[in-house]
Amino acid sequence: MNKYSKTITQDPTLPASQAMLYGIGLTEHDLKKAQVGIVSTGFDGNTCNMHLNALAGEVKQAVWDQELVGLIFHTIGVSDGISNGTEGMRYSLVSREVIADSIETVCGAQYYDGLIAVVGCDKNMPGSLIAMGRLNRPSIMVYGGTIAGGHYKGKELNIVSAFEALGEKLSNKLSDEDYKGIIQNSCPGAGACGGMYTANTMASAIEALGMSLPYSSSNPALSKEKSLECAEAAKAIRLLLEKDIKPHDIMTINAFENAITIVMALGGSTNAVLHFIAMAKSVGIKITQEDFQRISDKTPMLADLKPSGKYLMEELHRKGGVPAVMKYLLKKGFLHGECLTVTGKTIAENVANAIDLDFEKQDVISPIEKPIKKTGHIQILYGNLAEKGSVAKITGKEGEKFKGTARVFNGEFELVDGIRSGKIKEGDVVVIRYVGPKGAPGMPEMLKPTSLIMGAGLGKSVALITDGRFSGGSHGFVIGHITPEASEGGLLALVEDGDWIEIDVKKHQINLLVEEKKLVVRRSNYTPPQKTVKNGVLYKYSKQVKSAADGCVTDED
Repeated sequence: MNKYSKTITQDPTLPASQAMLYGIGLTEHDLKKAQVGIVSTGFDGNTCNMHLNALAGEVKQAVWDQELVGLIFHTIGVSDGISNGTEGMRYSLVSREVIADSIETVCGAQYYDGLIAVVGCDKNMPGSLIAMGRLNRPSIMVYGGTIAGGHYKGKELNIVSAFEALGEKLSNKLSDEDYKGIIQNSCPGAGACGGMYTANTMASAIEALGMSLPYSSSNPALSKEKSLECAEAAKAIRLLLEKDIKPHDIMTINAFENAITIVMALGGSTNAVLHFIAMAKSVGIKITQEDFQRISDKTPMLADLKPSGKYLMEELHRKGGVPAVMKYLLKKGFLHGECLTVTGKTIAENVANAIDLDFEKQDVISPIEKPIKKTGHIQILYGNLAEKGSVAKITGKEGEKFKGTARVFNGEFELVDGIRSGKIKEGDVVVIRYVGPKGAPGMPEMLKPTSLIMGAGLGKSVALITDGRFSGGSHGFVIGHITPEASEGGLLALVEDGDWIEIDVKKHQINLLVEEKKLVVRRSNYTPPQKTVKNGVLYKYSKQVKSAADGCVTDED
């Protein structure tokens, strides 16, 4: 079981290493045990992460109780909720790579036998899974859990309520008092954003992937169930070490298909496309945008969860959590039940005793015979505006075709002024460009623009397209991940106000309806914008990052 750390603890030619381990308080008996690195993305400045260091402490004690050595270390986190709508949002997707690199660095250097990652916000989870894939040592992810819903004047609130309230305020539809009341009551404590936004999407999908324990994605942040999960994670890591079960054994192509199926069934975030492409690469598996389309074509959307629906994750937890959904999908033939998981058991074995969904007593999850949408909400579109693809989030409430005139903004801050001045009208296709992986750099989320549009009452009458990406909280007729991005020669850079743009989801097309000879003239007169960063992590990212279609990874030629 002590496969990796024995290099340090048993090799007599490494006295300094042994001395340091004695120095931190280990005994000679301890040096014979397997060492488990426990990485926390905890930090005080974010509700998603504020409680993670305490959970990591619970995991550590439980690991020691299993006759293993548990050693905590830390990596970074970025609050998407706080950074959204600011220049700081450029660092969000970048943080995924920093998290992956730092976990790999510590575990690789310290020769830890196993890894437990205690994570919360959006990029923490794929970052930790990418590191696990690279290291390929027994590993488990513990999700910090979802936040409780907020309340104000009888209205249920969540983080997106705060963003949409700003749109209402700018449109003079909300008083200053009620605006402040919504802001102050949207996030009542610790935990990740409560809807099927990116955090809960990734947690649910990673549970389906087999890399976290059953119910991890829905156990509330502040609950006895989450504490029990910390103890169970320690038992599971010992089992994985004893049986030498590693991420490459669990993260198979069929396991990834299970994860993507859950994303579709639950109406999850478009960010899953980026993250699963990257996570698959870490274990040598090729997942593409077309795999998402293939699974979307055959998987109905069943969950009535926010942002497009009415329920939060805590309600799904009360109805049986993700295992109940997986049990139902497995029974209907949508999942690969033979896939191995961190319990040492298969998916089928894990969900065998889960609750059976009762469609007479709950409406969080619809039956396959009466789905919210007959096929998946994530659609991959191509065309002259997106030669290498784009990602649409179409839940069925927005329609499947949109044709309108372009209203162009070079970045989201211009759009905020456009909302305030009334520049955006019904029938417009809002274009936000130069916010891609290289152009921003960092591919920030466009949650503030979509929320402002919703708050202004334009959500059903305009479309929004961008080379940036969207928060899981975004909804409406939105298309992101446009590739190639504007700063890399994409046609998006040549769009002008008043141009006609046509989006046809059924045909998987997004096209600029401008004659080619006009585009030739525009391209000859085009001057690319100057780079906005000259050094630092954003500069390095812009030099290394691959396109959105390639998962925005930074460790490929």
